[in-house]
Order: sequence, then C-alpha cells, then structure tokens
Amino acid sequence: MADPLRLQHFATKPRVVILSDISNEPDDAESLVRYLLYANQFNTEGIIACTSTWMKTKTCPQDMEKIINAYRGAVDNLNAHAHPDMQYPSADSLMSLVRSGPPVYGMAAVGDDIPLSKGGELLLERITADSGGDQPLWVLCWGGTNVLASVLLHIRNNFPSEVAASLRARIRVYAISDQDDTGAWIRNQFPDVFYIASVHGWNQYGLAAWTGISGDNYYRFNRGGPDFSKVTKEWIREHIQIGPLGGAYPDYMFIPEGDTPTFLYLIQNGLGVPEHPEYGSWGGRYALSDAGLALRSRHYGDVVDTVVGRDGEEHTSNHATVWRWRDAFQNDFAARMQWTLSPDRAAANHHPVISIGGDAGVTPITIAAEAGSTIRIDASGTYDPDCPGEPGATTTTTPTLTYKWTHYRDPTATQWWVTAEVAELRVEPENPEASIVSVTLPPPDKCAVDLMTRQAQAEGQLLHLVLAVTDDGGEARGLAGKGKGKGMGLTSYRRVLIQCLNKDLRGGSETVGEAAGEMQGFA
Repeated sequence: MADPLRLQHFATKPRVVILSDISNEPDDAESLVRYLLYANQFNTEGIIACTSTWMKTKTCPQDMEKIINAYRGAVDNLNAHAHPDMQYPSADSLMSLVRSGPPVYGMAAVGDDIPLSKGGELLLERITADSGGDQPLWVLCWGGTNVLASVLLHIRNNFPSEVAASLRARIRVYAISDQDDTGAWIRNQFPDVFYIASVHGWNQYGLAAWTGISGDNYYRFNRGGPDFSKVTKEWIREHIQIGPLGGAYPDYMFIPEGDTPTFLYLIQNGLGVPEHPEYGSWGGRYALSDAGLALRSRHYGDVVDTVVGRDGEEHTSNHATVWRWRDAFQNDFAARMQWTLSPDRAAANHHPVISIGGDAGVTPITIAAEAGSTIRIDASGTYDPDCPGEPGATTTTTPTLTYKWTHYRDPTATQWWVTAEVAELRVEPENPEASIVSVTLPPPDKCAVDLMTRQAQAEGQLLHLVLAVTDDGGEARGLAGKGKGKGMGLTSYRRVLIQCLNKDLRGGSETVGEAAGEMQGFA
C-alpha cells in the first residue's frame, strides 16, 4: 500500500474562478465533475453560473450545487489517496463559493450604471484580495464572459489607472472560444489582460484547439491520428459514470468535456508551465497573437503541433496540441474516479514521482550547455509510490515504470516548418530502463544562429526535452479492471529546458534555404 507521504505533492496551488453556462448542454456538468477530482491541486475561489449564446436568459447555479453534493459522497475516499499536504476541500467550502452571474446575454450586463451581479462581486473580491500574494487568479471561462467584462469595467471606473492596471496584471484568462459578445470587447478594451482563447469565425468551434479534447469524430479533423476509444460513450460508462461522483456525470450530446482543457492546462503533472502557454500542456499550446507587442496585446491564440498518430502518419494541427496527450489524461481521469470508490490505497493506482538530480518538484529543470556538447541527465531517483520503499525515498527504481524521453520540438519553432528550424537532440540511454540518459545538443550552426540572417548568436535556441514516466497501472500488483491494470498506466512528466550556448560564435554562414535543406538532423 502506498504510504501517503510518498504521494505527489506541490509547493503551490493555482488560484481558480470558474465561469460556467452549466446546463445549456451536458459538457459543463461533465467538466465540473472532472474538475472536482483534481480539486486538491487548486485553490478554488469561485464557481459562478453565467449565460452564453446557448442560454441567454438564465443561469443555473443549482446544477453546480447538485454536482458538489455528489462530490460530498466521494471526498473522504479521495483524501485517502492524496498527500496529507494536498487534501481535497470539503463540499461545504465549495458550496459556499457558488454564485450567479447576470441572467442576461453578453454586453447587456456591462455598463457604467449596471451594478455587479453576485458572481461579479465575488470575482472582484478575489481580484482585489491581498491574500493572493504574487499568485495570479485564473478565470476559466466555460461559457460567456460578461461576468468578467463587468468586473473589468468596474475596475477601470473605480480605481486610479495605475492601480487598475496592476489589478488586471493579476488576471489570467483561459476561455473556451467566444460564447457571447463580451470576449472580443474585453480583448479590445483591455489588451493587457493575459487571455488564452481560440479565435475563429462565430460558432466555428471545430477550428478551435480545445476541441482536440474529444472532437475528432464530431468535427472530423486529423482522421486516423487521435485514438477515439477512450472518449466513447461506452468507455465513459465503464470507467467514469461510477460511484457517487461519477453518477453525476451525464451522457454527452456533441463532444464530451469541451471546457476541460481550461483546467487540464493547470494540472501540476510536470508538463505545463502556466505562465508560458507556448510550452504546451494537457490543455494545449498557444502563442502571442501580437509577437512584437506593438498593441501591448497579451492574447494567446492557437498554434500547431506535429504528432505521429495511431495510423503511424504525421498529423499537424492545433487540435493535436491537446489530443496528443489524450491517452494519459483519460487514464488519469479513470484512476481518480476509482479513488472515489474506496479509501483502500492498495487496491488503487497512484502517480509516479519523478526526481531529476534529487529534485522531485514539477517546475522545469533548466540547463545551459554549449552547442554540440553532451550532457547527462539522471532521473534514477524516480519512484512508484505503490511499490515498497521508505517514506520520502527518492532512490527506489522499480520495473513497474517506463521512461520515455521526447524532444518536444514544436515549442522552440518560430514558424510552421518545425523540422527546418529545430534540429533534434540525440538522446542515448545509459542504463536498461533509460532513467539516466546522455543528451547531445545540435552543433552551433543548427541551434545557435539567427533563422533569417544566419548570424551566429551567443545564446541560441531553448530546447525542450520532456521525460514521461508511466507506471504499469498496478498490473505487477495484480490490479485489473476499471481504471487500472494493463493499458491504464498513470503518467507523470518533467520538462528539461536546455539553453544552447555559443560563446565563440561558431557557425552561421549559409542562407536560409541552405539551412532548411540540412536541418533534418545532424551528424
């Protein structure tokens, strides 16, 4: 049985407020059920019902309360599977955070003489609270954004301009596209607000990155790439719609959980870095729309990843920035739903804890190294908390773990043709399980010259190496069935950022065309 002191834990938790048009269709309810399975990773500060283009004249906070009441029957079991420092909030504490936004559509709720709704008052309180310290407030928008728009207008009208700007600097928005007319207004009026959103033609949601969560069959993108098997109604019925909380998870109508990428983006699994949308995470990958900051815009829009799909072919799309992680995040979902059924840790699966060089945190490891040099990375301290070991041990290596090192090239690229710009790292294992590897950087002409001028640079590309460690789903311990066993392993990650240096300014003479022709790899 896993010692609770050996389970995952984190130094901080993101502050979160949710805006949801729950009950316009089942997907908001589905996402809220899933969010509660991760509630110990967040400081939830508000759950606010709002309107959208799909539900313009009412809000449904009572449906949020129904799901929280279902969580009430699961929280004690969930806490048995969490580190003592990472316990789940009580149902009563979450219930106290439920509010309603205005029961009107979009900009009808926004105006100098229009008072804030109860939801708006709570959001304003959270933004202005000094108790947040340096922690930003993440506003996750699953429906319309008029609650946020009304608060931003209130701040502009009631605070000195410098104070108002400092308050806006505390806000981080991840919106599921625009679902009313206030999203575009916010980005126009307050371009300094950190704002992740797919922008496309009205109601053309199949163009949005977030639909990579489960939308490939419905929207017919990347056919043959994503594996749809773990988002079918049959899989969900078997693995998710079980127990007191899973019983509150409704059948989907169009695609399941379209809002879920907003908080998958914040999951502390060692993959994502919330302040860097361009790095990529379970919630997708995004980049600044105004890279030169001429308009001071902090809007982050869709980018693409190139991923080898289940058909063995490369697929390049914005959707791939999400679906590439689907197997891992669906296994994670199923395992956590198993936690709701029983406090017995011996009968459940728990996440590997990755330690690189004795550091078992989740923030990236940063290494600066000369182009062409070889570095050594040691993750042999990684352990499976479900296997025997002393509490807090970081030296247990077990055969239950699989190590996969991936050069995630897409975040380094500045344009579409990734292979022409980002040469591959050479990764060679030093032991059978590949927990220790030697990594050779590309030569300076491949990683430390300006893309356009081809002039040598003292500080070249920032390369992303991602370690994924996956357990066996408890198979070695005899676990099998729903949410565990073969094919249901849990994955943890650690990102290594390698800054390429070129102190002698080597390389950098060929033209862009010549470089593109040679950039497929290095000898």
